[in-house]
Amino acid sequence: MTKAIHPTDHIVRSYDAELERLTGEIQRMGELALRQLRGAIDAVMDRDSGRAMRIVKDDAAIDALEHDVGQDVVRLLALRQPMARDLREVLAALRIAADIERIGDYAANVAKRSIALNQSAKVELANALPRLARLAESLVAEVLAAYATNDAERAIAAWTRDEELDEQYTGLFRELLTYMMEDPRTITACTHLLFMAKNLERIGDHATNIAENIHFLVHGTPIPQMRRKGDTTIALPIDDPR
Repeated sequence: MTKAIHPTDHIVRSYDAELERLTGEIQRMGELALRQLRGAIDAVMDRDSGRAMRIVKDDAAIDALEHDVGQDVVRLLALRQPMARDLREVLAALRIAADIERIGDYAANVAKRSIALNQSAKVELANALPRLARLAESLVAEVLAAYATNDAERAIAAWTRDEELDEQYTGLFRELLTYMMEDPRTITACTHLLFMAKNLERIGDHATNIAENIHFLVHGTPIPQMRRKGDTTIALPIDDPR
């Protein structure tokens, strides 16, 4: 005798399928953002303006997915009225999608700057940019993997490494300032590099936002400790107030 399917079972399965679709969209967004970041840095190092332009155009795909996530979240909230852990999962998805979208934007900004950078003579300090980019990339990859498995501990481990990214950014910032003071002809190229480095530092900040949302999703509380910042560029004595 075939057992009858209770209506509640159908509703639960349908809701689970919608949540699975939502998390799948987030994962696709993350994969696209990582591909954009890798492509942008390759375009910088190869001085490939054509590839950089494709990176800029491809950012629209991430924007479209974020829109789909927003629509799915609205539908879930309106029709399912989730509570407790389910509600945290839906809200975390919305916030994480916004962070991934910004990561994609920063990757596109790096690509845009590389097109302008290619109009100038090559600056040797551009070789330091990939180190910063690879660290930012690893942080993003780690928090996305943590989201896929609901691994709050892995998310926190990535969260703590953002200080290392900040410190690398600060070191490159100082080097570029010194380079410009020693040779004013490099000011235009170094300015583009400064903006590109800042975009990478901001990608790290968005990765930490994702980590914080994963922790809240899993535990229902914020990460208890304050995040240490290694970016001291705003405190550098660029201008003498005297």
